Amino acid sequence: MSERKVLNKYYPPDFDPAKIPRLRLPKERQYVVRLMAPFNMRCRTCGEYIYKGKKFNARKETVQNESYLGLPIFRFYIKCPRCLAEITFKTDPQNTDYAMEHGATRNFQAQKLLEEEEKRMQKEREEEELNDPMKVLENRTKDSKLEMEVLENLQELKELNQCQANVDFEAMLKQHKQVEEEQRRKEQEEDEQEMKAVLEQARKRRLLGDSDSDEEPTKRCPNPTTQTKPRDILQEDPQSKRLRMESWERSVGKLSTRAQLAGLVARRKQKEDPVLGKGMETRGTRGTRATSSSLPAAAAAAVSSLGLLGAYSDSEDSASD
Repeated sequence: MSERKVLNKYYPPDFDPAKIPRLRLPKERQYVVRLMAPFNMRCRTCGEYIYKGKKFNARKETVQNESYLGLPIFRFYIKCPRCLAEITFKTDPQNTDYAMEHGATRNFQAQKLLEEEEKRMQKEREEEELNDPMKVLENRTKDSKLEMEVLENLQELKELNQCQANVDFEAMLKQHKQVEEEQRRKEQEEDEQEMKAVLEQARKRRLLGDSDSDEEPTKRCPNPTTQTKPRDILQEDPQSKRLRMESWERSVGKLSTRAQLAGLVARRKQKEDPVLGKGMETRGTRGTRATSSSLPAAAAAAVSSLGLLGAYSDSEDSASD
């Protein structure tokens, strides 16, 4: 089975590579390469921020007459994604970095500037020590003082760490928990004492109320718990019935005879013989006059229609007894 993508080419036995003509390309020619921005930068034309890692199709060329230890230096051309202004930067093999050249400014390079400043100060110090021996002595005394200060600070930090190490945090937590438990227990005891005091006051008030109620006659407050069964309501005690009758007579009046209530009940008229009717009419008029004269006026004014029915039934029960 043949390969899908053939990479090996066939070279005939009489092939001579020296006969292949060489192309004469210029030394300053440019190549189109795909690269990412090596650092954060800002365009000087429009102020657009270009973050590190943004991809560009750049043109690459070799810088003429510049090299570092035989290593060539390359220059790259990119365009701003907003205004299409040209931005150039080149490699810096001496610092293993890239250097901005034209079209933008580099951002967030404070650490790099600090390192460069330290290097510059170190070079100046070395030059001064070579020319002035007294400067060497001064620098040594300064360094010794600085070392002593650093050692003192380290000793203080060690002492602080030892003090903190001697503290038993578990014991502190246990003590704190014990204090919290004691406070909680005291609060519970106080609450219980308050509840007992309130209950005692309520009990005293109840006892005073019970003593006042015991002084009243027992017949005014019958005990309703004696009737435990529903049938006991139908089988009423004669004593309770007598008490109810007395309370009714006290409030309304005594109506115990049928003769007194006969005038309050209307009788139905019946058709009778004319001879018998005259005798009955004379008797009825006489009876009604007698009953109406005997009924007291105060009882007739106080008794209502519903009360009359109840009183009539009670009077009948008492008469039957």
